[in-house]
Amino acid sequence: MEPKNIIIMGAAGRDFHNFNLHFRDHEEYRVVAFTAAQIPDIEGRIYPPGLAGKLYPEGIPVYAEEELTGLIKKYNVEQVIFAYSDVPYNYVMSKASEVIAAGADFRLMGLNSTMLKSNKPVVAVTAVRTGVGKSQTTRRVCDILRSQGKQVVAIRHPMPYGDLSRQICQRFASYEDLDLHQCTIEEREEYEPHLDRGVIVYAGIDYGKILGEAEKEADIILWDGGNNDFAFYKPDVYITLADPHRPGHELTYHPGETNLRLADAVVLNKIDTSDAWGINQVRSNIMSVNPGAQIIEAASPIFVENGEAIKNKRVLVVEDGPTLTHGEMQYGAGVIAAQKYGAAELIDPRPFAANTIKNTFEEYPETGTLLPAMGYGEQQMKDLEATINNSDAELVIIGTPIDLRRVINLNKPAVRVRYELQEIGEPTLEHVLQKIL
Repeated sequence: MEPKNIIIMGAAGRDFHNFNLHFRDHEEYRVVAFTAAQIPDIEGRIYPPGLAGKLYPEGIPVYAEEELTGLIKKYNVEQVIFAYSDVPYNYVMSKASEVIAAGADFRLMGLNSTMLKSNKPVVAVTAVRTGVGKSQTTRRVCDILRSQGKQVVAIRHPMPYGDLSRQICQRFASYEDLDLHQCTIEEREEYEPHLDRGVIVYAGIDYGKILGEAEKEADIILWDGGNNDFAFYKPDVYITLADPHRPGHELTYHPGETNLRLADAVVLNKIDTSDAWGINQVRSNIMSVNPGAQIIEAASPIFVENGEAIKNKRVLVVEDGPTLTHGEMQYGAGVIAAQKYGAAELIDPRPFAANTIKNTFEEYPETGTLLPAMGYGEQQMKDLEATINNSDAELVIIGTPIDLRRVINLNKPAVRVRYELQEIGEPTLEHVLQKIL
């Protein structure tokens, strides 16, 4: 039989994982292309032969998603696999309609064909949307497990934005490792907070190899999810975060609802800054699809270095990039700090936007008077630096998970905002983790 021609739609993450796990050595299929979306400048590459396997001696090309219909017809494609996250249901079905109209089947892959089993206990931290608070939750989980004498190794959802052949299996134990692997701002934002706590982080492309290496030095594996994707590893404890700032999204975004239905525990975060209607709506939606889940109420209070410097200043607020862009949040910790400490004005960064940052505002026009800390590559990091330095702000408020001053040079004073997870009442994450402790 001739193999079925396949295209995998992705964003340099789950698409590669699904290929490695399900298609790489499967002679009944022939993956003719990946298509790329969400992340700037990831199309035009080749998934390298060293990763693609013996069936693909020349590798697999990565195209822009805009070329999808033409590719289906050009290669007589029978199936298109949708393999990226944090998109509304109407978007998914619009893509399905495009694929079906072009003549191919549209497919979503589930747990049995994409989850690996570890020989160590696994705790997964996921969410219904990006920007809900996974980072501070993974830190809190690490602190609890380590306080019980467990060696925790974090495996981060993939972010392979550089040379794919050098990112098969990456281990991070120090800031020097971040420099060695030429990590972008997006990668540093996820890795540095773990390293600050002495937690080793693995990431990359081949999550079978990554798991094998991590198991050698871990008592417990922590899956640190990205966007609202579901875990790559079969978890013993599944934790999902929900956001009362965006009530209803937990039932209308892919694959956030999957995470909600899988959860052993749902962390209802940000209740200190949410209204009662939003909290009650999300709680009701959780109960409607997963009545057995434990619901943990939590807040993410901010901590500002030299907060008094904000008072009466014209400030430029820089927030986490994905949270503002495809996460659709219109404010974050930086804005809360500006309001709390009496900033005179939030500067609109759009008149000062340089090159790729200008493109970001054009693609996400609802971002408003905040600057997304876009840093998917060296050029974008330079453009972020130029945008900040070109502005007429008196002060920069850094609301990103890392201190941007470590990776870009600012020509104006700045203060940094940190945030941690605090459970309110019971149950707590410690109660949930007793299953493996």
